[in-house]
Amino acid sequence: MSSTRENKELTKIVHVKGKIFSGSGKGTYFTALPWVRRQMREKLGFEPHPGTLNVRLAGESVEVRKLLENSKALKISPEPGYCGGKCFKACIGRQNVACAVVLPCVENYPMDVLEVVASSNLRGMLKLKDGDEVEVRIVLE
Repeated sequence: MSSTRENKELTKIVHVKGKIFSGSGKGTYFTALPWVRRQMREKLGFEPHPGTLNVRLAGESVEVRKLLENSKALKISPEPGYCGGKCFKACIGRQNVACAVVLPCVENYPMDVLEVVASSNLRGMLKLKDGDEVEVRIVLE
């Protein structure tokens, strides 16, 4: 874990590693919803490419993921009938591609899973396939 001073506030970067896996497709549905796209544009500075990159964490990375639950985050407020979410600005891969980690506010959501969104298709841009290992650097403010 590293930290830097910005605007008199302490910003920390936490690193997690995991393996890419194919999800259920629900991320594509949610990232296409107009209210989700609008809030992500306003709060993260980009409109998400449809879908999420699913990362399965192991070991210490699962413990870091658990810490995110109680960390200050950007909130995606749900419309009636939907779940909300917490977002953290992040970057992924050796290329440091800007992205965000989304933690859906869903009961019993797996603690070993990260959902990653970006303005473009991360799988294609980074030439990732199921089983590839990636590192995600998450900004905590």
